[in-house]
Amino acid sequence: MYVAVLWVQPPQTEFSNGFGFLDSIRDGNRALDSLRFASPARSLMFNNRTKKGKKQQWNSCSVSTNLRYQCTGDSRVDSGSNFPIISSMVASPAGEMAVSSEEKVYNVVLKQAALVKRQLRSDGNLDVKPDIVVPGTLSLLSEAYDRCGEICAEYAKTFYLGTLLMTPERQRAIWAIYVWCRRTDELVDGPNASHITPSALDRWDARLEDLFQGRPFDMLDAALSDTVSKFPVDIQPFNDMIEGMRLDLRKSRYKNFDELYLYCYYVAGTVGLMSVPVMGIAPESQATTESVYNAALALGIANQLTNILRDVGEDARRGRIYLPQDELAQAGLSDDDIFAGKVTDKWRNFMKKQIKRARMFFDEAEKGVTELSAASRWPVWASLLLYRQILDEIEANDYNNFTRRAYVSKAKKLVALPVAYARSLIGPLSRTSSPLSKA
Repeated sequence: MYVAVLWVQPPQTEFSNGFGFLDSIRDGNRALDSLRFASPARSLMFNNRTKKGKKQQWNSCSVSTNLRYQCTGDSRVDSGSNFPIISSMVASPAGEMAVSSEEKVYNVVLKQAALVKRQLRSDGNLDVKPDIVVPGTLSLLSEAYDRCGEICAEYAKTFYLGTLLMTPERQRAIWAIYVWCRRTDELVDGPNASHITPSALDRWDARLEDLFQGRPFDMLDAALSDTVSKFPVDIQPFNDMIEGMRLDLRKSRYKNFDELYLYCYYVAGTVGLMSVPVMGIAPESQATTESVYNAALALGIANQLTNILRDVGEDARRGRIYLPQDELAQAGLSDDDIFAGKVTDKWRNFMKKQIKRARMFFDEAEKGVTELSAASRWPVWASLLLYRQILDEIEANDYNNFTRRAYVSKAKKLVALPVAYARSLIGPLSRTSSPLSKA
């Protein structure tokens, strides 16, 4: 899950690094590896964000976020380095009742929904704010968005195609969010992951704070900084995604689904919460804002669970097991069975239950897609339908996700796109009874 480097550098220096685009963030990073030593013509070159006369420019930075280099503003290198979806409450070892991961996450959902509702009350709509043009910066900002679009088009082809139906403002904003998520995801899974430490992530977090305060460090930051100034996007999901990267640094096992759910929220559910304010909710929708956000969250969780089930063998080779330890034990399986990579009846039965859970989240997500703004539905439907098919492919591979990678063929993708488009034409008022409708 990493982004290769497109930075021009001295030859002697070796430098490599939801709501509908979670698949591309993970899969596209593998393709990017081939560009690790890109030619200067394909490299990203941005200028230092310093005042030279009256012209404002940005620091050199690539799609990569290697925190060892000046892209972060710090050149130092750190050293070393029978189940429900989820229950509402869990008991601590001391016997005290603690808030579950689901409830923690839902509190974030309520916060994000409240932000949108406040803008609706004050503005009466969710139209983007007009550009505030600072002399000398408009062309740079346009170039920043264009570069985000190029990255999305190259490494998230299906999702990018869907965004073309969106308004130009929403389209560019989604590209900016996509690129930030990719850069963040790459931190702990790129070739330089061994150099990434908690303090390095702290610097990335501080840089995010600056970005939200209108102080972008580089061109790609500038695109997102402009986006969050126009849409009711809150910083918490972005902070939470970075927290997911921290988990990957220190945690390679999850004792139960409550723990895994929180991880899935951090690294994928957050994307849904980032995207809804940009995607927009259909004016005719009778669904509560909270329910639409919850559906977006469910899609992120479903996509990440699908990633986990698809990549069991690959993750095991890296010493990671993203499966609930207690459920493995209940199925008569252990870490040794995962590392052995042998498909047995026990494994098949275990996988059937895990796939069933992922599909439950996809079902929940479907309830909210129809409530989105009409121009935003196609990329989300495409992502949902294509990702669900990965679960079908795991089954078709006889649950061998140790040595066989489940993927959706190009032919099936081509078939799915018009189906997704047809579904995107169905709006909230087309349904006689919506499970998300207000009472």
